[in-house]
Amino acid sequence: MTPDNAPNLPNPMAESLEFYTKLAKSAQAISEIDDDEIDVGATPKTLIHQDGKVTLHKYNRLEGVEVQTGPVLIVYGLIGRYTMADLQEDRSLVRNLLARGVDLYVVDWGNPSRTDRYTTLDDYVGWFMDDCVDVICEQAGVDKVSLLGICEGGVFSTLYAATHPEKVKNLILTITPIDFQGDLEDADETHGFLNLWTRNLEDEDIERMIQAFGNLPGEIMASVFQMMTPIRTLTKYNLDLVEAASNEKKLLNFLRMERWLADRPHHPGAAALQWLIELYKENQLIRGTFELFGERVNLADITMPVLNVYALQDHIIPPPSSQALEKYVGTSDYTEIALPGGHVGVYVSSKSQGIVSDGVFDWLKKRG
Repeated sequence: MTPDNAPNLPNPMAESLEFYTKLAKSAQAISEIDDDEIDVGATPKTLIHQDGKVTLHKYNRLEGVEVQTGPVLIVYGLIGRYTMADLQEDRSLVRNLLARGVDLYVVDWGNPSRTDRYTTLDDYVGWFMDDCVDVICEQAGVDKVSLLGICEGGVFSTLYAATHPEKVKNLILTITPIDFQGDLEDADETHGFLNLWTRNLEDEDIERMIQAFGNLPGEIMASVFQMMTPIRTLTKYNLDLVEAASNEKKLLNFLRMERWLADRPHHPGAAALQWLIELYKENQLIRGTFELFGERVNLADITMPVLNVYALQDHIIPPPSSQALEKYVGTSDYTEIALPGGHVGVYVSSKSQGIVSDGVFDWLKKRG
């Protein structure tokens, strides 16, 4: 007989049966989902310019919404894809800004291959971005645009604003590294894993890798990001996915995020060397030694209004790395928005959606 006060221990057989039942149901649920149901970056847009693999799109206005701002260009980086800002209809910074009347554009760098190995950051910022800005200005009938830079795209936007201040009305940065050694000043030891990983690479090893592949393979960066959260990586397909499969909406959310994570373009070799060695390892942007087309980039030349949005629990871009910008820019109109959550959560978290879009829209409206 079992004593009345015996502990209520879990039944391993019952737990195993419950798990495998859920696993079978999740497999069935996934098999019933069509590929087009997990489309990301689906907000309608129109191609207005193309130069090789680089394309510029204008997002279509939402029905019944009047434009309330001047043109804003979204600039993502080369390591990931801009679709993070438009993951799905109810978690889309793009849709939220369109709903508030922002006149929105996006540049897509395409999928670089080995043939693009000599393309530099100089080319992306001083050639492709500059062409996109000129096209927008001509189409919108303005002489300046606002930039909304995301992560590495925020660095591109910073470089462009410093070298072409006459063409930038406002500079909006989100989760953007500026001081690439900012993690050294961060008391939170869970921040700055990417900085630590890069600093432990020898320049010669980076150069050999680029020489072998012609670029920085997207698969390598994907594995680096996975290693930053090893437990999460190990459990998401056998625990998180099983739990998500019990709810169709959660399952689609999970699969859309996985599709975005898997879409890692290659980073052109020459640009990757600048990114990893000159910016990450040597911190040249802060030191004032980083050059574009032979000219040093001076952050003090950023004289337009600046909005800097960062995540407090960002383990990829530590808050001090983003906040450092204030000390170097030449503008007196500088604003920060600190958000709870991590690097990607700024864009995909349901809690952050209204905060980011309202913050960006209100800030833009106050500046005409």
